[in-house]
Amino acid sequence: MTHFFKLEDADHAVALSRSAQGYVLHVGGQTHAVELVAGRDHQATLWLDGVAHQVVVATRGDDVFVHLNGAAYQLRYEHPLARLAAAGQGNADDQISAPMPGSIVSVAVAVGDAVKKGQTLLVMESMKMETTLSAPRDGVVEAISFEQGQTFDRDAVLLRLQAQD
Repeated sequence: MTHFFKLEDADHAVALSRSAQGYVLHVGGQTHAVELVAGRDHQATLWLDGVAHQVVVATRGDDVFVHLNGAAYQLRYEHPLARLAAAGQGNADDQISAPMPGSIVSVAVAVGDAVKKGQTLLVMESMKMETTLSAPRDGVVEAISFEQGQTFDRDAVLLRLQAQD
């Protein structure tokens, strides 16, 4: 079965299959031998085509946060039926929740600011790694729950959006 992930504004179709040697990742018309060996505290070793990469992976609902080679990525799993239902409607969550416990490094917006999809809202730090959280859709910042330096738990609502008039 093909699954869809959104990375920034790009959709990626991904499939995973078994082979005699393990798992095969199918993406972008290419295939890659893949294995993920879980460690502690969201850390893991990702074997991709025989090369080991240290990664940190955290999930929150359909969001997957990956720290790989010094960069942070936020992917969103899109169920095929949800993609079909939302086609052309542009709906998205109205709140930005913490994918893991951490603290606020910076807040790039203020209450009342109009934001565009993909615009940086805030930067958080967790386990000495920074993650930029971006607007999932166009809207207006309705509330910001934490200031720079404040700490929060996983799933804490960091920011709320409302529909743009």
